[in-house]
Amino acid sequence: QVQLVESGGGLVQDGGSLRLSCAASGLTFSNYAMGWFRQAPGKEREFVAAVSRTGRSTTYADSVKGRFTISRDNAKNTVALQMNSLKPEDTAVYYCAAVMSIGIVSRADRYDYWGQGTQVTVSS
Repeated sequence: QVQLVESGGGLVQDGGSLRLSCAASGLTFSNYAMGWFRQAPGKEREFVAAVSRTGRSTTYADSVKGRFTISRDNAKNTVALQMNSLKPEDTAVYYCAAVMSIGIVSRADRYDYWGQGTQVTVSS
């Protein structure tokens, strides 16, 4: 049974930082590209960042480029999202997801597995 469990969310002030982590189990982690998505109240889920199976390739949404960094540790079966210079518009539930793919995937509908999400709230 595949499980993705996010942690690290919370309340932070405008300009602050948070580090999200996602622990994966029940799958051969190094066979899966990983992604982070977010969903704000009343909005559709949107792509944030993705990393390839090896960790050598990454891609980001324009709205977070230069502020967020995605990374993975295949030895620990984890993927992280370092979020700096947070803004109130970054407030959302953040989800990690896994897809069996050689390349990076940014489309949510291609992902195979999803975590339950972790709330990030940025106060102004």
